[in-house]
Amino acid sequence: MATARSTFRESVRSLLREQLLDAASESLVAGGWNQLKMADVARAVGVSRQTVYNEFGNKTSLGEALAMREAERFLDGIAAILDQHPDDLLDAITAAVEYTLGEAEVNPLLKAILTATRGGATELLPFVTTRSGPILAAATRVLLTYLNDHWPEIELDEAERTLVVESIVRLVVSHLVMPLAPAAEVARQISWLASRILRQPSPER
Repeated sequence: MATARSTFRESVRSLLREQLLDAASESLVAGGWNQLKMADVARAVGVSRQTVYNEFGNKTSLGEALAMREAERFLDGIAAILDQHPDDLLDAITAAVEYTLGEAEVNPLLKAILTATRGGATELLPFVTTRSGPILAAATRVLLTYLNDHWPEIELDEAERTLVVESIVRLVVSHLVMPLAPAAEVARQISWLASRILRQPSPER
């Protein structure tokens, strides 16, 4: 009985957390980071402001939770894209990078974060740069798993594979924050660079 009650409480808390994140996401997309208020999030869900603080601690942690949830959704999509290219590593990298950059341009929440950042709202920048450790680690795991599962014959040890994958992920993040070319061109460039490191045939120019 105690276990059932505990499971029920956890389910309720998980649902509440998702509702709070949904409300915060809507507020961020509508008004930007500076206009996002913990009290407004609480009001939208019908709970007290203290409930929001109890769940997230502060506004920064709320922003990090938003970024992480969106990243997890992105990573599910990236994993699906990679799985569509089991026989061509560079096609897989090209498709995954292009998907990521393209989705960032149309995803309302990430677009709000990146647009605000480019406009000088630097409070959001750490969520995709210096404080993005969990997101980078999760993205690295997705790509490393694909590489190990489909390309075990590549002559790199585990540390070298991890370094290559982390470098690719960080390059993609840099283009998310400050795009210098269209998504398709950036994807081709990163795939070309990967081909040099992984000793694969270069993609068509």
